[in-house]
Amino acid sequence: MADCWNTDTGDAVYRSRDAVKNLRIKVRIERVTSSAALSQHLQHQVLSQQGRRDIELETLTSQVQTADNEEEAVVGWQEKLFSQYEMELFQNEAVCQTPLDRQYHSEINALKKSKGRHNCRIFTYTDHDLFRWSTENPTFLAERMASVRHRRQERRTMDSSIPKSRIINWEPTEEFVKSSHIVNNAMQTMHIMGDLGPPGRLGQKENECLLVTIKTDGSGTVIIKPDFNKGREPYRIVSEGEKREVWRLTLENVSAAMKPEDKEREESMYKDLYARHKEYLSSLVGQDFEMPAVGTLRYLMDGEIVSAKGFEYDNLHVHFVLDLPNNWSSSMPQFLSGVTQTCRTKSLGKENVAFFSYPFNFEIFYKSEKESEGQQLIPQWPVLYFKVLSLDLWGRYRIEGYGYLLFPAIPGKHTMTCHTWRPLQMGTVSALRRFFIGGSAEIEDHSYVRIPGTFKGDRLSRLGFCSLTSGSVTFNLNCIQQARAFVDAAIQKKRRQKVIDQLGGFSQQGDVCNVLEAFQRAYKKLQEARETFPQKAINSTSQLELEFSA
Repeated sequence: MADCWNTDTGDAVYRSRDAVKNLRIKVRIERVTSSAALSQHLQHQVLSQQGRRDIELETLTSQVQTADNEEEAVVGWQEKLFSQYEMELFQNEAVCQTPLDRQYHSEINALKKSKGRHNCRIFTYTDHDLFRWSTENPTFLAERMASVRHRRQERRTMDSSIPKSRIINWEPTEEFVKSSHIVNNAMQTMHIMGDLGPPGRLGQKENECLLVTIKTDGSGTVIIKPDFNKGREPYRIVSEGEKREVWRLTLENVSAAMKPEDKEREESMYKDLYARHKEYLSSLVGQDFEMPAVGTLRYLMDGEIVSAKGFEYDNLHVHFVLDLPNNWSSSMPQFLSGVTQTCRTKSLGKENVAFFSYPFNFEIFYKSEKESEGQQLIPQWPVLYFKVLSLDLWGRYRIEGYGYLLFPAIPGKHTMTCHTWRPLQMGTVSALRRFFIGGSAEIEDHSYVRIPGTFKGDRLSRLGFCSLTSGSVTFNLNCIQQARAFVDAAIQKKRRQKVIDQLGGFSQQGDVCNVLEAFQRAYKKLQEARETFPQKAINSTSQLELEFSA
């Protein structure tokens, strides 16, 4: 009957807070070749034919053959189990030259004086052994790095001055390479080996076979190759040589479980350690955060002009300026405007897109005012006005579109796409001038894109003003809001309402802002609907009058 084998011999990575010295692995190897099965079959035949005296002799022979065909050992981390080859090598004191060799010599003599070693085929190579196991020929890099030593700490100068000699050595010698390079090898390795030689011929190097490799570092990572069987089929090992015998390999984690009182003590120790580390980090950060004054909101905007698409000409750049309404201020008003780099467009589908990825940031403050005479002051959010321009190689300058971006009232990350339009001069002459020599009608007041700053009436009319829908600009916004009201609400465990409600306690302001934002969204949808009708691309406010409530 064919045997089932576990073919997953890759690395298994474990994380443990326990010390690696407590690791215990049970290793079991068993010969499964046809010659062993034939010898067992012959044993049963002999036992059935001979008498009781012969039964005792064959039973003793069967036990010896079983020891030759299988072995089991429990191995700890960096536990040294000597092989037959090492027993014969280190028992001679004349060959012991290093302190490690002399230590092995004394340990082998102590084993001989006692009951002897319990292992025959399973042995280990620890991290201290002068042994390098590889299943393939070492690479050129491995051979070169094997001779590289650690950099000495005393080589560093105390004043950290630049050496007067050449910093770069273009023709390094071999001695220079050995003395100047560094290898950071913090992993400790241990090999569990198996002597798969035939009975009576143990101790030959060509019969040694790698069973398990264990690596660990100081951070609690343990790498085992292959992994524990965990109830799965055993691994298949084929010995070298003419016979090529097949062995079963079974691995089991037999580390002692931690006692409940020790586990509880360790958990309390870790909790105390984490609490002390948290207090240490808090001491480094401190508690004296810079807070705005009472009734003041700090608004931090980290934004990005991502892209622009749908415009008529190439080589686009964007001018932008931040308009602060009443009760808003900035500590650096000179940085409230900017201009992006010139970017060529790229065809994506049916659109020509210019990717700017231009970052900008603002820090502004809002100072709330108290209600007076029963009137509620409706605060306005800052507005970022921008215009898209094109400039070709012949120096022809054109306005491609105007737009605006209303700062979000909710903190967090936002992605917003703003549609633009440009003024349109009726007639063929203006169109020819724009095409051949550049130049086009501009708006003197950027706030006319939304609500002019000089407007004081109740209704705004744009009757007779002609415009043409152009492309769109995409923004990425990251908004942060800071106020003492947020801290007070967190302490009192109150539910956070609108920002303006917390600053001044105006209960109806949030609803008014929502109505204004809904009206603006409806206006944008109206613009998008007009784009779907090419015959009505040229819009005149003689057919549509926009009215804004103050």
